[in-house]
Amino acid sequence: MTENVDVLIVGAGLSGIAAAYYLQTRCPQKTFTILEGRDAMGGTWDLFRYPGIRSDSDMYTLGYTFRPWKSDKAIADGSSILNYLCDTAAEYGIDKKIRFGHRAYRISWSSSDSRWTVDVQHGDEIAHFTCNFLFMCTGYYAYDKGYTPEWAGVERFQGSLIHPQAWPQNLDYAGKRLVVIGSGATAVTLVPALAEKAGHVTMLQRSPSFVASEASEDALANRLKPFLPSRMTFSIVRWKNILLSIYYYYLARTYPQQAKESMIQGVQAALGADFDVATHFTPKYNVWDQRVCLVPDSDLFKTIKSGKVSVVTDEIETFTENGIQLKSGDTLNADIIVTATGLVMKLMDGVQLLVDGMPVKLSDTIAYKGLMYSNIPNLASVFGYANASWTLRCELTCEYICKLLNYMDRRGYHQCVARIKDPAFAADTFIDFSSGYIQRALASLPRQGGKSPWKIHQNYVRDMLMMRFTPLNDGAMDFK
Repeated sequence: MTENVDVLIVGAGLSGIAAAYYLQTRCPQKTFTILEGRDAMGGTWDLFRYPGIRSDSDMYTLGYTFRPWKSDKAIADGSSILNYLCDTAAEYGIDKKIRFGHRAYRISWSSSDSRWTVDVQHGDEIAHFTCNFLFMCTGYYAYDKGYTPEWAGVERFQGSLIHPQAWPQNLDYAGKRLVVIGSGATAVTLVPALAEKAGHVTMLQRSPSFVASEASEDALANRLKPFLPSRMTFSIVRWKNILLSIYYYYLARTYPQQAKESMIQGVQAALGADFDVATHFTPKYNVWDQRVCLVPDSDLFKTIKSGKVSVVTDEIETFTENGIQLKSGDTLNADIIVTATGLVMKLMDGVQLLVDGMPVKLSDTIAYKGLMYSNIPNLASVFGYANASWTLRCELTCEYICKLLNYMDRRGYHQCVARIKDPAFAADTFIDFSSGYIQRALASLPRQGGKSPWKIHQNYVRDMLMMRFTPLNDGAMDFK
């Protein structure tokens, strides 16, 4: 059996729920279904269950504009975010549109039919869906496993070796010695949470990351809430946070040395003059060459000062039966080792992609407005900001696609495809970030151009103006 809808959404996480809301409110004439490969909605916020899991963006920008975040906590824990997503889906009837346990593995476009065919694994069966427009909301990483480097002697270790993406819910780490390998967002989240019960936690990093403390509650929001409606408060605080993040990003890019010194001084003030910040919290790269790690209410710094947490900057020589031997000759004994070493980046969940029977690699395409791809008709995907909240760009993308679909309906178009018509077009890498998970995936990612609409801007205001006010028929998008 083959089911047909106007728009097929793949993924029922933060992006998929947003896509469904915008479709049913701005394109009520369109039928749609959501395919979700797992047995629960929520995406990242249902998958990750490690201690301390939380957002690294404030909820005034990570929350939806159409359903304001009302909790006092601006930096929210994972379960609160998951509840927020599930409640949103239930409130707008989106949960009834989700087909759980349906994992898309192949998508095929037919120009003669103006239609996508999506082959789906559902248990032991293969199902088929067709649609005119395909909206991929699958995130940017592989859900089945995280990234773990190859280390010598791993098989010798007698304790538990765990990746945060597959955290065992019954793990008892009370009173035990833990080593957390990594210095990114996952590591700085895990370490203070584990320290509450563990005997001792060591954060082992090959190189430091930029870490900044931020209050878990928004002072302006708390002052406005008693006097203003929740939606107005949300909007004011959201725009305040958007503009501040753009401003600080601009300063960091324009004055990299001053920004670096300011960040390091903040860490030194939090940890005290005696702490070796030069070794453990002074990265070799500039601010926003990688995403800055957020520490709510200085929780990481407080656990370090308390003695519950140690930071070691060194490289792994080999694993041993009892822990890790470092290249410096030092050893770290551990009962449990956590490999907070990153994600495996995989756009569109690695589906097999065909256009008119011919296989297509995303790496051979150029991103159009950061949401569609050259020579691939009637397909969009959501990819958030590297330097700000995912939801900001997600909602702009959803707005744009609804506007595009309505434009096509009014003019009787069935197909739209972005095409490069400049013979002197020069392509660049998809994201100008030095983070390991991005660098490992560059060869598989699409590319971008040097100017709009082929340039990916890490700037919400600029994107908002482009997506809301520039013409849809811009010379790069062909309609048929």
